[in-house]
Amino acid sequence: MGVLDTVILFAYLALLVGIGVYAQRRKPDVDDYFVAGRRMGPLTIACMWVAAWIGGAAIVGTSARIYGQGITGIWYIIGMAIGCALFGLTVAKRVKELGDGERHLTYPDFIEKHYDNRTRAVATITTVLAYTAYSAGQFAAAAAILQVLIGWSYGSCLLLAGAIVTLYTAAGGYLAVTYTDRLQVTLVLVGIVAVGIPVAISQAGSWADMQAVLPASHYDFGAQGWNKVAALVVSMVLSFFVAMDSFSRSFAARDAATARRGALLAPLLMLPIALAVAWLGLAAAVLYPDPDATASILATFVLDRFPVGLKGLMVIGILSAVMSVAAISVLTASANYARDIHQRYLRPDMTPAAMLKIGTLASLGAGALGLLLAWKMRDIIDILQFGFTLNSAGLFLPTVAALWTTRVPAAAAFWSTAASLVTVIAWRVAADAGAGGVFAIDPLWPGLLVSALLLAVLTALAPRRA
Repeated sequence: MGVLDTVILFAYLALLVGIGVYAQRRKPDVDDYFVAGRRMGPLTIACMWVAAWIGGAAIVGTSARIYGQGITGIWYIIGMAIGCALFGLTVAKRVKELGDGERHLTYPDFIEKHYDNRTRAVATITTVLAYTAYSAGQFAAAAAILQVLIGWSYGSCLLLAGAIVTLYTAAGGYLAVTYTDRLQVTLVLVGIVAVGIPVAISQAGSWADMQAVLPASHYDFGAQGWNKVAALVVSMVLSFFVAMDSFSRSFAARDAATARRGALLAPLLMLPIALAVAWLGLAAAVLYPDPDATASILATFVLDRFPVGLKGLMVIGILSAVMSVAAISVLTASANYARDIHQRYLRPDMTPAAMLKIGTLASLGAGALGLLLAWKMRDIIDILQFGFTLNSAGLFLPTVAALWTTRVPAAAAFWSTAASLVTVIAWRVAADAGAGGVFAIDPLWPGLLVSALLLAVLTALAPRRA
């Protein structure tokens, strides 16, 4: 990149750290650090939804898949929009009301209140596994982008991206995340939509022009196989109902109506981003028929084709998407440790001041673990889909039951969740080992089946709860 674009990039990175320091000076208590003081408005809640889900997989990974497979790759973002809308329509208000009534800070808080500490432990393990994968995937995506754009080694770029996200998240907690989310969603819309689409049109032509050049399969929404599309969309939709940050986001709203409005507004911001990512991926397919590295195709496109100045805006738009998801993933993992492990099992009498210190240290540790795992990440969307499956297969049914009924016994929730988690992991290991046959089925379906059967049978056999 040129001097101007490099200056824009590093000014943006410095701004993130500054926001973290500013938020750190303003956070007075644990509620501010973990749920932003429970006072956020609908637009901020919507930005938090978008920033938490539109990340490296949505921008970098989806554009790479659309480049290679065509428009069928857009289902990743469409699944997000559907999941967010359904969460808003069905349970956002209920989650907020229950969370405020019990002063919940985390999703496992909610699970233990309705079941027991065993089920809470399984929920905590599942959430930690999923969010560690999420943060690692975003760090890897950011490093891949920076490596192409500024020419540093992958390790150096990984350290730079991970250190900045971890520092501002650890310093400012959820307040820092809310401040940066509003900024970063704006930058994504400016960089990816307002800048990206016009440049793509100028370089590769209109939608009709690209359709005339690319094979018909690139415009087939089911090209990757409708079974794969169904598994992806269902696993993502269910993840919205059991993701810890979905609960934290609802807890952060100023009231139940705001929690609902924010969740319903977010898909309206996601859809133009989906269109822009699809356009960029197809334009790259026209311009680069035989690239060396599909995963970095978007960064290559930006570096080669975007004008000076606009290149810098596009870069920070992409990085904004990546780093916002990484930040909420790090914060969620740290809240899991501070609240759901350290305070729950090690120091139940911990003071709020000690809780803040543990939360800050846990954020640093979660960021470091994510960086370590990022060395192993390759196909971002595949890994994140497995994270969604882990998070949703066993927890979805007990979570929905907890929101609307007291009839499900704790033992049913525990065994259905634990058995489903084991099933998903074992199924994936067998599939990766080449077992074939029934193991070719996506692990989401056997995981859901095991959860449903055990939940139904154990609930039917147990005495009715009062």
